[in-house]
Formats: sequence, C-alpha cells, structure tokens
Amino acid sequence: MHVQHDASVLVTDGCKALLLRNNGDAEFPDLRLVRKWEQRLEADHALKSGPPGRTFSSHDHGMRRSSYEETDLHAEAEADFARKIAEFLQAQFAAKAIHELVLVAPPRTLGDIRKHLQPHMSMIKAEIDKDLVKHPIAHIESLLAAYPEPA
Repeated sequence: MHVQHDASVLVTDGCKALLLRNNGDAEFPDLRLVRKWEQRLEADHALKSGPPGRTFSSHDHGMRRSSYEETDLHAEAEADFARKIAEFLQAQFAAKAIHELVLVAPPRTLGDIRKHLQPHMSMIKAEIDKDLVKHPIAHIESLLAAYPEPA
C-alpha cells in the first residue's frame, strides 16, 4: 500500500493508539509518531463487583431462576476509548490537520471508530483489520508497504 507524503496512519486497539505521519513519500515511507494514547484496562472480572443479578419467575406452578446477561465492562471501556479516538480524529479532520488517513485496528475496534466517523469516511484511504499497535514503527512501515492497495 502506498501511503502518501504527509498522510496519517492511526494504529490502535482497545487501549492504545498511535497517530503516525508519513514524512517520507509513497515509495519510501518514513512514519513518525505524532501522538500516543494509552489507557490501562483491568481484566473484565476485576472490574466487576459481584456475580450477575438473578430474576425469579413463577410460570406454570414452578419457580424458575435465571441470571441477567453480564455486561462486558472491558469491551465497554475499549469502545469508549475508540469513541474518544474518533472524536479526536473528527476534530483533526475539521481543522484540516489530517487530510488522508489509514486506519489499522482489530475488526471490533475498526467498527467502534467507524460508528463515530460517518461524515468523514471520505478522508479514510484504507482500513486494515490487524492489531499492530505493539509492533515497532519500522515493522508497521514494512507491513504497510507489503499490504495490497484498496480496490
């Protein structure tokens, strides 16, 4: 994939994000870190205060018990992080600080970000559904260079 000069690349997952800018050209990218976000997420079980609630119902002369569906607090925290990243990107698009963007994230995070960027989707050159946030920037450059161009 060719990332044009001065294009931005956002590499993120549910708790860390790297905004990179290409200081090189499309043939020889030189990604530089512009901004980094990180939030520490506890495991879902550590975020909960107790077991799920229960409900009782008497149906056909018998008592039935069932539990409420548990809320995945970890997934909610990741979705909230993605929303904050999307809000930052919207502000950057509005200020014309970002004119072209490549999004790199796991599929669920891409979906969470996409929900909040609808009016600015034309600024997104490509979406890559991979988790590369823990990779060194040089490795991200080489993976982007080897990735096929979007259709």
